[in-house]
Amino acid sequence: MGKRKNKGRNGIIIKTPEEILQMRVACETASEILQKVAKHIIAGRTTKEVDLYAAELIKERACKSAFLGYRGFPGNVCISPNIEVVHGIGSDYVIKDGDIISVDVGITKNGWIGDNATTVAVGDVDLETKRLLAVTEQSLYEALAFAREGELLGDLCGAVEDYVKPTGFSVVKEFVGHGVGRDLHEEPQVPNYRPFGKTPRLKEGMILAVEPMINIGSPRVKILDDGWTVITADKKNSAHFEHTVLVTKDGPDILTARPREATPELLGIEL
Repeated sequence: MGKRKNKGRNGIIIKTPEEILQMRVACETASEILQKVAKHIIAGRTTKEVDLYAAELIKERACKSAFLGYRGFPGNVCISPNIEVVHGIGSDYVIKDGDIISVDVGITKNGWIGDNATTVAVGDVDLETKRLLAVTEQSLYEALAFAREGELLGDLCGAVEDYVKPTGFSVVKEFVGHGVGRDLHEEPQVPNYRPFGKTPRLKEGMILAVEPMINIGSPRVKILDDGWTVITADKKNSAHFEHTVLVTKDGPDILTARPREATPELLGIEL
């Protein structure tokens, strides 16, 4: 779940080896649930049906939704079709061929959070939207490559926009990634662009939720009257991918690891 941008505060939590083991379990569980939910997203189902399926999986794995009830959020997962950027709520919307559906799964297991997201292409999706998905997913991995002790947080953040900008797509700036652990939103904030001013150097044991939100058109967004659902201002499609990553001396340790969404067809698109 993306964090609404604010000024933040000092104090990035370094996890102990024992805490990291707990985070691994939570993140592996979150990844497993996300992958199963993604396969459940097919034409003819409502987004509410997908949300309820996610709730069943969460219960089966003896964990809780990290989102349900968070500041009043009514869904088990965030499920956001097409022009919805993040924080979509399961509804009577019937998924159809050509849609893209972003799904964000956050769970709490044994007091620790696992948080990850993907965007699913349903059926025959147009070329520009396929390209959007490929660019967004790759921008996530461009950022994750900087999850190494000694790198600047600003370089990790800047890697997303550096990759996206030449493609003609735009980066959402109002919502950002974040630290994660016992709490869903910890320090630091992790924007998908290079922040102004100095940023801290990453240290082994930091755990970050990195989550690019990329629009086909304008970067501007607005929040619907439900107080949660974020849509693109120009009503063009948006994509969202997220991993929880552990910073180590040897480089990124992706705690929510899963197969890449991009098929050879998507990867073959000239970016």
